[in-house]
Amino acid sequence: MDIEDYFSFLDEKLEKALDVAKKARSMGYDPHERVEIDIAKDLADRVESLIKIDGIADAIRSLEKDMTREEVAFKIAKELANRIEPLEKGINFAIRTAVAILTEGVVAAPIDGIADIKIDSNDDGSRYIRLYYAGPIRSAGGSAQALSVVIADYIQREMGLNRYIPREEEIKRCLEEVVLYKRVAHLQRMPPPEDIRRIVLNCPVRIDGEPTEKVEVSSNRNLERVETNRLRGGMILVISEGIYLKAPKIKKYVEKMGLKGWDWIDDLINNKNTSSDNKDDPEDHAKEDAFLSEIIAGRPVFSYSNEKGSFRLRYGRSRNSGFAT
Repeated sequence: MDIEDYFSFLDEKLEKALDVAKKARSMGYDPHERVEIDIAKDLADRVESLIKIDGIADAIRSLEKDMTREEVAFKIAKELANRIEPLEKGINFAIRTAVAILTEGVVAAPIDGIADIKIDSNDDGSRYIRLYYAGPIRSAGGSAQALSVVIADYIQREMGLNRYIPREEEIKRCLEEVVLYKRVAHLQRMPPPEDIRRIVLNCPVRIDGEPTEKVEVSSNRNLERVETNRLRGGMILVISEGIYLKAPKIKKYVEKMGLKGWDWIDDLINNKNTSSDNKDDPEDHAKEDAFLSEIIAGRPVFSYSNEKGSFRLRYGRSRNSGFAT
């Protein structure tokens, strides 16, 4: 059996299994009389099934021939924002669809990771996009988290909206939350306070979130434009693991799309590089052990920082099992 026959065999068995499931559901013993799992053969099908916009799969396939996945996400988002009314609904579908494309339609981030998307007002009356992130946005990965903010700004400009103008109390609130979150949950890397301030002050889109932790802030409480005193985990993840860690990728795409107002990303990148340059030579300084500080007892360690020789790790989706490892 060659590879084509093998996949044809799988498709045939899948169709038979679906027929059995449909007949069983038609008897009315289950909560729903249809099989909820939609069959998707490629990225375009997965995105259409996830977002529930008819015809979007064909548009994605057409654009994929000449564009990268990121470029397709920007293009599709722009088309949806201009096509769907009212404005807030169009922006909602546009950003979720873009995130679904970036994450290949295989994680919950586009639906569960973005709790809500609203159009809110600054103190001067101008309007901006406000993104409410939730805990499952972690599954999108840092790149998709960061690019979701860039795409939101791209749509914001296309729709003639202004940028977010934060109050000083809101900047301090975000800073307090990130520092406090590190004590109760895991962050890949803790941004320095000056970089957290730089991100919140300059980001043209408001990064907000639902309360995800029971812990409450102690200082910057009961703010007029912040709806909770609890920690907003999704917001913290996007700031710390998205914008901060993926600043070089953001720079690449804001330059490619010609977006203005992102010059501060250079300062973010330069500050990170300066911090790295200030470290002593790896052979002279004590070995970095931060990656061991939270390891669970009994788990294997495949390599140590600045040590020669270790296991070679191959990341990707295995052909024999289909699992991502």
